[in-house]
Amino acid sequence: MTLDDIKAGGKAALARALAELERAPDAPATVDLLDAAYAQPAAHVVGMTGPPGVGKSTLMNALIGGWRGRGRTVACIAVDPSSRRSGGALLGDRTRLSTDPLDQGVFVRSMAARDRLGGLAALTISAMVLMRALYDVVLIETVGVGQSETDVVGVADTVLFCVQPGSGDSLQFMKAGIAEIPHLVVVTKADMEQAAARARADVLGAISLAGDDEQGGWTVPVLMVSSLRREGVEALMDGIDGHFDFLGHDGRLARLRHAQAEAWLTEAVRERFGREGLRRSGDLALIKGTSPFQRLAQLTARLSVY
Repeated sequence: MTLDDIKAGGKAALARALAELERAPDAPATVDLLDAAYAQPAAHVVGMTGPPGVGKSTLMNALIGGWRGRGRTVACIAVDPSSRRSGGALLGDRTRLSTDPLDQGVFVRSMAARDRLGGLAALTISAMVLMRALYDVVLIETVGVGQSETDVVGVADTVLFCVQPGSGDSLQFMKAGIAEIPHLVVVTKADMEQAAARARADVLGAISLAGDDEQGGWTVPVLMVSSLRREGVEALMDGIDGHFDFLGHDGRLARLRHAQAEAWLTEAVRERFGREGLRRSGDLALIKGTSPFQRLAQLTARLSVY
């Protein structure tokens, strides 16, 4: 199946391609498909994270509706906790989304995090690259951020961190390693007026202490959204677009995605072959424009003979 085949076949063809990608990730046809998709990025990739229960799925629903209202196509990856019994996605976020199944401009895929601690499923990178070549926006919701679930920064162009009023999430945001994650902070459930205002003030204080050195000059906005009332969603979409425009200057976006591809390749080799495999691999730097999927296939063939 080629990229053109998937474009012509719509959501059903994409679903089949994702199933094949999971079944045979190293098959030559899969690698060729991912190479083609990697070379044709079209979408803005947005990651959404935050503690469980903060309202990420409700916000996802509101953003999908907002983007569709602006005429943009949207693909979503919802990473859920895993069932101990089956290993599948435990919550199935797609069941909580009110999208029209007949709308070819929206595609939603749930994935199980399984044994990964980073908040993402192992398939997320490959699925994102494929969707990125087919849609205008790719939205990735992580399983929930805690101490270690920060992998979303290695996937998304723009990261949203969600904070719930009155829950201590603003303190969670201040923890080392988490404050550096977001490009935008969203205080959800803004209809909890006073509590929401306090949460926003707490986050603004944390950001002022951290500075913006890690963001390369980008000032992180803290926005208040009530998804149920549909308040603040338009401003949030404008903020997301603003960050993408920021990345468009001075080659920032290309450098970011290249660094993400190299980091993914390194982690993939480590997962398959351990530290000794990394040592035997040598320099894992990618030539500009080179797909990490073809490089991983080559390394797998070479390292598997040891």
